[in-house]
Amino acid sequence: MSGTPRILIVEDSTMVRITVKRTLAAVDFEVDEARDGMEGLAKARDAQGEPYDLVLTDLNMPNMDGLSMIQEIRQIPAYVETPIVMLTTESGEEKKSIGHESGVSAWLVKPFEPDELVEMVGGMLF
Repeated sequence: MSGTPRILIVEDSTMVRITVKRTLAAVDFEVDEARDGMEGLAKARDAQGEPYDLVLTDLNMPNMDGLSMIQEIRQIPAYVETPIVMLTTESGEEKKSIGHESGVSAWLVKPFEPDELVEMVGGMLF
């Protein structure tokens, strides 16, 4: 990882996207955003030359949900090892086990504290 860590946020809620972006930008992460899984996947594919260091995604989104997007991203060689954090209101064990099978690295349940987000992201990157 060279320089500033690059993070992709994939989230259909504008408020959540703004909050996450503001929180991570405040600790000097470079943040890119997508409104749904289709857009997130497209951005991940476009960035293969300089892949994102971490992906944060919602589970339930229009067009393509978080799990489908993660399964697709994990097929891209540049993202096989990339940490992917699921941001969701779902905290059920069944969803979590499906998530881990799909390649989710960690699960952060909404609503979360900004400190929790920074700590989790930092812990996965450094």
